Amino acid sequence: MPVEKSEYRGNPIIILRRSEDDRFPFSFGLSKARLIVENLEEIKKFVEANKDKEE
Repeated sequence: MPVEKSEYRGNPIIILRRSEDDRFPFSFGLSKARLIVENLEEIKKFVEANKDKEE
């Protein structure tokens, strides 16, 4: 999964793509990144509990 680091209005962001051709990447800044890191175990549980509902 390609990962890119950039800036938005002078603030650092990270951009996650499913592939090089991904038209709708997922991007977020430091505040949301910290929130994700702090709740990573709950996010993993959520993914596991819903893996049969994959797109």
